[in-house]
Amino acid sequence: MIKVDPIIAVKDIEASSKWYQEVFRCRSRHGGNKFDILVSENDDVLICLHKWGEHGHPTMINPAIAPGNGLILYFRTNNLNDIRQNVEKMRYPIEEEIQLNPNSTKNEFSLRDPDGYYWTISEFHEYKG
Repeated sequence: MIKVDPIIAVKDIEASSKWYQEVFRCRSRHGGNKFDILVSENDDVLICLHKWGEHGHPTMINPAIAPGNGLILYFRTNNLNDIRQNVEKMRYPIEEEIQLNPNSTKNEFSLRDPDGYYWTISEFHEYKG
């Protein structure tokens, strides 16, 4: 089995963790001010948060670099409308409103998290070859 657990560098672990928990209704499995693991209701890892500059990781040293250059965090879910409502309640800005993606033929919307990472939230679908 192979599983990817994305780790992103953030300025404030606790604030970012709270934001993700409010948007995605996930929960913290690790906690702390240097690293956190956020998991879904069935304990699948959604995202890991790592404080900029900690532990000497070469791609997480310089917070002045624009976060997420060349990266889209693409989230497939059965709860698209619930997540959009969570963002609305938080009065958080949306990059692209819910729209039909002609490639996946699924609805999706996009936003940036508090650290500037670009997220696309899509209705759940299986990839077809």
